[in-house]
Amino acid sequence: MKTRSVILSSMAALLVTGGCVSSSLADQLPTKDGTADLAKTQFSPYVGRDFPTKVYWGDTHLHTAVSVDAGTMNRIGQEDAFRFARGEEVTTTHGLQAKLSRPLDFLVIADHAEMYGLMPQLLSGDQDILSTEIGKRWYGELTSGDSDKLFSTAMEIVVSLSGDEPPIKSDKAVRDAWRNYTALADKYNDPGRFTALIGYEWTAIGGDNLHRNVIFRGDSSDANKTVPFSQYDSKNPEDVWKHLAAFEKETGAEVLAIPHNGNLSNGRMFRVETFDGQPLTKELAALRAQYEPLVEATQIKGDSETHPFLSPNDEFADYETWDKSNLNGTEAKTDDMLQWEYTREALKTGLKLGDKLGVNPYKFGMIGSTDAHTSLAAVEEENFFGKHSGVEPEPHRWEHVVIEAPDPKFTIKGWQQAAGGYAGVWAKENTREAIFDAMKRKETYATTGPRMTVRFFGGWDFDENDTKTRLPAAAGYAKGVPMGGDLSAMPDGKAPTFLVAAAKDPYSGNLDRIQIVKGWMTSDGKTEEMVYDVVWSDDRKPGADGKLPPVGNTVDVENATWSNSIGEPEMITVWTDPDFDPNQSAFYYARVIEIPTPRWTAYEAKRFDVDMSDEVPMTTQERAYTSPIWYTPKS
Repeated sequence: MKTRSVILSSMAALLVTGGCVSSSLADQLPTKDGTADLAKTQFSPYVGRDFPTKVYWGDTHLHTAVSVDAGTMNRIGQEDAFRFARGEEVTTTHGLQAKLSRPLDFLVIADHAEMYGLMPQLLSGDQDILSTEIGKRWYGELTSGDSDKLFSTAMEIVVSLSGDEPPIKSDKAVRDAWRNYTALADKYNDPGRFTALIGYEWTAIGGDNLHRNVIFRGDSSDANKTVPFSQYDSKNPEDVWKHLAAFEKETGAEVLAIPHNGNLSNGRMFRVETFDGQPLTKELAALRAQYEPLVEATQIKGDSETHPFLSPNDEFADYETWDKSNLNGTEAKTDDMLQWEYTREALKTGLKLGDKLGVNPYKFGMIGSTDAHTSLAAVEEENFFGKHSGVEPEPHRWEHVVIEAPDPKFTIKGWQQAAGGYAGVWAKENTREAIFDAMKRKETYATTGPRMTVRFFGGWDFDENDTKTRLPAAAGYAKGVPMGGDLSAMPDGKAPTFLVAAAKDPYSGNLDRIQIVKGWMTSDGKTEEMVYDVVWSDDRKPGADGKLPPVGNTVDVENATWSNSIGEPEMITVWTDPDFDPNQSAFYYARVIEIPTPRWTAYEAKRFDVDMSDEVPMTTQERAYTSPIWYTPKS
């Protein structure tokens, strides 16, 4: 108290004297050393903190009118796509006004590499393009005003992307469009406020979706040292990795690739052989692991976390599942394809390959993104603008065709679109470098749209006290590794512990539960999985079968509303693996489930006063998937 009195009397003297400090008063003020004596430890708990404290939200997979397929129906360019993502209001292709509830933090406009920039040139009447027979015909049909001709021509253009040669080849168009885009990305990149990452999509293998989004760490000066690598350069994803490796070696720049929609690859995305069916080599496995640190686990074209056939004991396995055929409906899906398509199964396959080759090619983190071809990164259920601009919000959007297949039973209708997803990235700041680096270290998670905050750490010494803080990351980083990391060497006699926390999106539903998904490899080389409910809402008790009762459902479908009277706004717990075997390699990731809320179809039915068929779902349970944490036994 004596020191406090001296300080207060000194402050009073300063006020009286107008701020002039006499030598005698100065002598009474505590010295720097004296102040340190008052608090033997740092007073501020944030001093010296050197870890990410904020999750940044974005979309790594957006298409604009520059993409040759999107551009058949979409008239919104790349600049408006950036403006929309930053929170500005824009006018859609069909004249609606559109705006996000909240701005995004970052965006990758990933227009297709194939015939990059052709469509704007074509539709502007470029004479070089119109001098070709096919260019003249496409121009006439796309500008005819006939909706049937427009749609059939759009489908023809999409199909043409599967050929060995571009229907219209213009190296100048590609180069000019690419440089226009990289300059625009630099213009809209605003470090600390909004990050415009440069990227494109490599699209190959027709209906057997093997697509990748390529993302650059740097600015246009790096990206302009190349042009988008397209399927006309190679249909083999292994050549994409080799191209990226050569680019990095030649330029010193950094780049990564993100595969997406394994659920539509008809058994090709996560194979154990090379593209040509040869045994996978350690070198190729290492190349894939290096350049594909992430996988897009959820988006408009369905969820790719897992499938009921692969995870029959997982009651949440069947989420927005597209599993009838490949991407364009030219080949039926069979059960034997599924294990090579879904991320959870790929993580399990990776354990086996890692044991066999010494390198795990499927040691990836998870993100979500949109794959919207509307230029609008809009996936909120009440603000969903769909896959493409052919059908924007209107009374019959739910029953219109989104993807037309030769066999009608494989055709995708509007109501089957999933309103998702977004990428959550834990980075130290909102800059290109920080977000890219977070992606490389896999400190990321996927959501189906809501912006829930999720933390997931693994270690050996987490305990209940670590849950009694408003900053669980302080304990998480001090005692363990974050999502995307590897557990340290096992202390004798211990099982791994996990600190997991989640807070709801204030615009969305409360939380139902947090689960930890474990996959492991047994001593005989087989893989297994288990889903553990680790914390949940509303004082529910597991039944005799170990399953929790459902959280309930407050959705009023008729009015497209719900009540957050069930569930919890936040959850946190420490969980110890009860089945840990130190001799088995394993991975763990968290899955956060919301309470039921209205699906976008319910909002649409309410707004347009339409009755949809009984097959159309009206509710959803949104979720998040974290990147895994891996355990590897001592060799």
